[in-house]
Amino acid sequence: MKRLAYLSGLAGLLLLIILVVREGWPEMLAAFRRAGWPLLLLLPAHLVPLVFDTQAWRVLLEPVDPKRIAGFPFLLWVAAIREAVNRLLPVANIGGEIVGVRLGLLRMSDTNAVTATVIVEVLVTIVVQYLFCGLGIVLMMHIAAGMNQVWTIAAGLLLSLPLPVLIYLLLRHGAVFERLEAWADRLLGEYNRFSLGLDGVKLDADIHRLFADPWRLIRALAWQLAGYLVSTFETWFALTLLGHPVSLSTALAIEALTQATRHAVFIVPAGLGIQEAAVMLFGHLAGVGSDVSLSLALIKRAREILFGVPVLLWWQWVEARQLRKSKSPPDTGISDSA
Repeated sequence: MKRLAYLSGLAGLLLLIILVVREGWPEMLAAFRRAGWPLLLLLPAHLVPLVFDTQAWRVLLEPVDPKRIAGFPFLLWVAAIREAVNRLLPVANIGGEIVGVRLGLLRMSDTNAVTATVIVEVLVTIVVQYLFCGLGIVLMMHIAAGMNQVWTIAAGLLLSLPLPVLIYLLLRHGAVFERLEAWADRLLGEYNRFSLGLDGVKLDADIHRLFADPWRLIRALAWQLAGYLVSTFETWFALTLLGHPVSLSTALAIEALTQATRHAVFIVPAGLGIQEAAVMLFGHLAGVGSDVSLSLALIKRAREILFGVPVLLWWQWVEARQLRKSKSPPDTGISDSA
């Protein structure tokens, strides 16, 4: 799996280099100069969709943490790390969720309950992505001159729909983690790391409890969908600065279909090359020149790196502190002078 990720990442990098060489690096540098320093505003602006995403998780966490021991700033920090891990590391878009559970346990003690909220949130996110992509397809139908590529995305969306439905039915009505735990016990022995870390029966029960509260799921979905819609601002603002202003509906169509393409080709680490090609393709369909579209894609990539790398370093600093604390000798209450 690692070898496949490295090979796909290398292929994506080569694709990105080809796109840049083809469009001309000097032209893109000139576009960046025209846009100027206001592009840096995209860094703090990215906090806004993250706030919506964090609120969606907060809604699911309410039964687990009624006293809000895990405050909103802490959850926002965890959400930023989850996104940075998924966006910048070769983790196939799931590593961030694993890290999110680990960090959530710094403030909350119930491993199964926290894990259940993340699992349900992932399923809610999938539903939101389908809705967002569907909206992008509808908008692009009114904008684009050629629709073959959009129809391909639409067909892929419809063909993949049974998978999340099946996952929902298994999680809602089945005993998925109880069976996984039993399978791990048979394969790895009773005291394997999976069985020691999670209680399959309780995790299934916690997931069932969340699914039994549809109003809570709708609230979480609404917050996440709002975050996706707000994220369109990045595309709209960057194109405006690049001298090719578009309507909000056009920006939404480009953003939605680009995200759908990146999630579909999740095996490529960080969507390298794939995201840039998708922005160029859907930008072209929306009437944006290829040089401007690639400049937009590079701006998006630069924002991901400039926002995500400091967050990842912050996370590693916290992990190092936790490791030092775990290795420090216990305080016996006896002074050195005794």
